[in-house]
Amino acid sequence: MNTITLKRTNSDDPDFRNLVNQLDVDLRDRNGEMMDIYDQHNVIEKIDTVVIAYLNNKPAGCGCFKPFDHEAVEVKRMFVPPAGRGNGISKKVLTELETWARGLGFTYTVLETGAKQIEALSLYPKAGYQSIPKYGPYVNLPDSICFKKTL
Repeated sequence: MNTITLKRTNSDDPDFRNLVNQLDVDLRDRNGEMMDIYDQHNVIEKIDTVVIAYLNNKPAGCGCFKPFDHEAVEVKRMFVPPAGRGNGISKKVLTELETWARGLGFTYTVLETGAKQIEALSLYPKAGYQSIPKYGPYVNLPDSICFKKTL
């Protein structure tokens, strides 16, 4: 039986850094040169709100959030490597991020994903996210799809 555990941590965590490196490779494989534009929005600054999922004690997924405005956080860097998919890890990470944000007094989340991130496009609507107009740096990026959820 598989055991999934979650850890709240920060962006300095080596397991998070490793998963984000895998995410960047995955995004480059899916999106090619378009990532030259998107990479500037995926820089990991110092983030104190990171969740890592472990599948049988091995890093198997991650996500984080940062403040978006005084009411919202932006969910970033959600990723589950192919070997961990199908275990409900992304849903657990997302739920933990939402719980954490709500506990900090935020009332909603926003996020951006790409048209080729088929797993994300399946996950977010099932998790209660509503499609919204593109925001901020994503307004003029053709493959961006943005979502919002009230916590």
